[in-house]
Amino acid sequence: MPIKLIIADDDAIVREGFKMILSMDEDYEVLYCAENGEEASKYCREHEVDVALLDVRMPVKNGVEAAKEICSNTATKVLILTTFDDDEFIMDAIKNGAKGYLLKSNPPDKIKDAIRMVKSGNTVIQDIVFDRIKEGLGNTKNNKLDKNLFSKREIEIIESISRGLSNRQIAKELYISEGTVANYITSILDKTGLEHRTQIAIYYLT
Repeated sequence: MPIKLIIADDDAIVREGFKMILSMDEDYEVLYCAENGEEASKYCREHEVDVALLDVRMPVKNGVEAAKEICSNTATKVLILTTFDDDEFIMDAIKNGAKGYLLKSNPPDKIKDAIRMVKSGNTVIQDIVFDRIKEGLGNTKNNKLDKNLFSKREIEIIESISRGLSNRQIAKELYISEGTVANYITSILDKTGLEHRTQIAIYYLT
């Protein structure tokens, strides 16, 4: 079954370019192309979409705002594709639930791989973007997880998150339920003051 996608970008050439590239591959089905984040969010609320490819800078509602609405109200995974590696947008997109953040300059095969990974529940962040996030974290009071705060199981969860595993994959690997995994993640977030599982991975790896 092909991965069902929508593409949101205010540049018609970019929209049609991505649509053409992805539509040529039978593993992907482009359901809709939106000119702004509002249209993308509305479509995802009304239809079953696997992955939404969102540009950051769009009129009416930008990609970060649309990501928040889509992730809060639907099962659609969000992958941000942009020409910008702006720190503020990166962090806000991740906080709002985006599962991936890549630059549009990537070759089609890399973008396709990212779509598949995001669809599977994994997080994809390009190296240059990851480096910018680490720089931002380096300016915070604590940029390292204190492992003494955590139980052995919590450390296992943190290490699994850092490998990009979804809750389901972690549960299968550790022989526990997905609900238990979610509870551990909530505990880890509470102990660290972090807001999102991706931040856990970044802190663990830096």
